[in-house]
Amino acid sequence: MSTSNSNEAGKWEWRLSAHPITLLVFLGFRLSSLLTYLFGLLFTSNYVLIFILTILLLSADFYNLKNIAGRRLVGLRWWNEVDPTSSTGDSHMVYESLDPNDENVTGRKVTAVDRRFFWAALYAQPVLWVVLAIVAVVRLEFIWLTLVVVALILTITNLVAFSRCDKFSQANNLASSALLGSGLARGIAGNLAGGMVSRLFGGR
Repeated sequence: MSTSNSNEAGKWEWRLSAHPITLLVFLGFRLSSLLTYLFGLLFTSNYVLIFILTILLLSADFYNLKNIAGRRLVGLRWWNEVDPTSSTGDSHMVYESLDPNDENVTGRKVTAVDRRFFWAALYAQPVLWVVLAIVAVVRLEFIWLTLVVVALILTITNLVAFSRCDKFSQANNLASSALLGSGLARGIAGNLAGGMVSRLFGGR
């Protein structure tokens, strides 16, 4: 019973993270913009100052999540790439995932703790922004809703991109496993066939 409880508690123990500093910075950025907005909404009328501070924190969070935290905590990264051959400047999303079997990236370990914190924070922040939008409507502070719209655009963009990146990674892993399995099957079948032929001809 005690072992089960300790394992359950360990699921949310940040000290078990493979990258604790990256995890704490990630969570700090996630919370700071929310707390700054909430403080401004409840305790000050200086909308311009809170708007600037919140936008700066949201931008820092967006950059950190997209380029650093996602890559180190869950081995995922995405970016938008412009097609150089297109005359209209068309762009497309590019998804990159860590290959756990690649010996060159063994230092970039992904743990279950990092995954839990990452995905929980990624999904929770848009929900919390919606809650804060409701608070602003209840208090008749409609001007604050413009800041919520900007926050939702930035947070949902990362949420959708990383969700697609994760699905892309899982599909690649399944394809790799299938290819590996078929390769092993062919190898085993070839060895068995070769052994049978050699025994038959060797017996003669």
